[in-house]
Amino acid sequence: QVQLVESGGGLVQPGGSLTLSCAASGSIFTVGTMAWYRLAPGKQRELVATINSKHATEYQSSLKGRFTISRDNDKTMLFLQMNGLKPEDTAVYYCNADIKTTMYSTYQIYWGQGTQVTVSS
Repeated sequence: QVQLVESGGGLVQPGGSLTLSCAASGSIFTVGTMAWYRLAPGKQRELVATINSKHATEYQSSLKGRFTISRDNDKTMLFLQMNGLKPEDTAVYYCNADIKTTMYSTYQIYWGQGTQVTVSS
């Protein structure tokens, strides 16, 4: 059993900052690529950023420079530092990870339950 649990969401004023965290726990052999997605009201889910096990990162082009993804491999944690937040960043943010549960298993994708980020004055 593998669980991803996000935390750190909340209400923030425009221009403010938040750091989201995602903790992976359970029967984990190794974690591959991890990612943040977001789902805003009335919109499709979109990729925010990804980071692989060697810490190489990719961002949605419109967010690069404001958002920073990072991870702690030892603690199987994923982070998203968000600066200069705008009302259009309001969404539920989900973490996602490719995880092997044993040496011989294949990678499977796991999702967290999401954390709400609301940017409003």
